[in-house]
Amino acid sequence: MSLTISDEFLEASELTPTEFLQEIALHLFQLGRLTVGYAAKMAQMDVDAFRDLLKSRNIPLYQYDVEDFEVDLQNLQELGRL
Repeated sequence: MSLTISDEFLEASELTPTEFLQEIALHLFQLGRLTVGYAAKMAQMDVDAFRDLLKSRNIPLYQYDVEDFEVDLQNLQELGRL
């Protein structure tokens, strides 16, 4: 599938086509809709450059929430490490 971005949207956003794609990729990554690999590909960047972009925007590479913590605790208890 191809996506055409209207010049009207690019002009309104004051972004280049590459910057526009990077913004979309960043947003989809933050939502958890794209992996870092796919987001980097969408942004037309290698993974290391995309990670640097994430870092410059203070966007965490990993989302670690309370549910993840609880699963980790349960696994540690089952392994007898707690």
